[in-house]
Amino acid sequence: MIAGCGDGAGNGTTAAPVANVAAPAGTNWVETVNVSPEGGYVMGNPNAPIKLVEFGSRTCHVCAAFEEEGVAPLKEKYISTGKLSYEFRDFLRNPIDIAGALIASCNGTAPFFPLTEQMMKGQEEILAKAQTLDQAASQRIAVLPPAQQFTAYAEAVGLIDWAKQRGVAEPKLRQCLADTAKADALVAATTKASEEFEIQGTPTFLINGRKVDGTSWAQIEPQLKAAGG
Repeated sequence: MIAGCGDGAGNGTTAAPVANVAAPAGTNWVETVNVSPEGGYVMGNPNAPIKLVEFGSRTCHVCAAFEEEGVAPLKEKYISTGKLSYEFRDFLRNPIDIAGALIASCNGTAPFFPLTEQMMKGQEEILAKAQTLDQAASQRIAVLPPAQQFTAYAEAVGLIDWAKQRGVAEPKLRQCLADTAKADALVAATTKASEEFEIQGTPTFLINGRKVDGTSWAQIEPQLKAAGG
């Protein structure tokens, strides 16, 4: 949990345009969400020939900017066609990232992206509350049993009430925040991704498994087009 916010690396090549893929009857790709073997959440056709992966931090302002600028056109122009899937993998930089990730996944796959999008939009308010935590308060939380720490962080930055207002029942919410096995898995996934892809900052993007340059939608979209999008 030491990566910065806004660094990136990589390059890309040009591929032939990819054909659209129809969603199964009665469904649409934007509302199709699955969990990947790596633990990320995948929106869209799970067998899409173009796969965009974002390693993102819920407390990174550059990630929030990509959310604001890029996710709507990503859904409309790419995911909805069935030729591209978008996977969000939490890349943890601090305990609030862990609490946020546990909350976003608490009600299953369907609410994950709406909760993530709203969390990014409300990031400034969350971070403002986090900045009011003094060293003594942080130390008090740090010595709590692991199963209580992320609940305490969530309470401190207002995420308990935030999640309740968005349909996550408080008993279930507290159960999710106390899930140390899930928290440990998130930390392990961040460590593995950091080593495997040499991630130095967020957001970092992969297109078809290859790390690419850019942190903004203006930088990423041309590379999606070059991949056949």
